[in-house]
Amino acid sequence: QVQLVESGGGLVQPGGSLKLSCSASGIIFRINAMHWYRQGPGKERELVASITGSSSTNYADSVKGRFTISRDNAKKTVYLEMNSLKPDDTGVYYCSVRVLSTTYWGQGTQVTVSS
Repeated sequence: QVQLVESGGGLVQPGGSLKLSCSASGIIFRINAMHWYRQGPGKERELVASITGSSSTNYADSVKGRFTISRDNAKKTVYLEMNSLKPDDTGVYYCSVRVLSTTYWGQGTQVTVSS
């Protein structure tokens, strides 16, 4: 059974930083691409960052240069380090993995950027 558990969200002031974690189980973690999505208030869910099994990364234009996705295969964990946070970064952040034809999601972690 695939399970993804996110943590690390919270309230932060503009310009601040947070580091999200997503712990995975039930998959051969090292071979799977992992993704971070977010959904802001009144907005559609959007892809923020991806990392392949070989650690190639890709970012949404809105977060390039501010966010860094990484993975620790030994811990079966993917991270999203977020710097220079803006109010527009506010939302629920979800970890995701696609296995065969099924996409799995974590429960999400809330990130609020506000003064």
